[in-house]
Amino acid sequence: MPTLTFKVTTEEARQIRLAARRQRLSVSEFLRRKAMDVPKAPSKIPRMTCPRTHAVIFGPCPNLPPLDSQAVRDLLGDFP
Repeated sequence: MPTLTFKVTTEEARQIRLAARRQRLSVSEFLRRKAMDVPKAPSKIPRMTCPRTHAVIFGPCPNLPPLDSQAVRDLLGDFP
């Protein structure tokens, strides 16, 4: 896996580490998410009632695209 290196001031490093710690992420994961503009996970997953079974299920995440059959195929495309 390639490694990227860049320089920051001591204060910038402190702020980056603190921000990563607050989100309970490693510095690498924190910076990767910032660089790739990964949407932040919602703090609470919505729940809803299934219209077919009337069971309580997890609802859609408001900041993510809907999960449909094509999205599942794309996610599992390289699964062995």
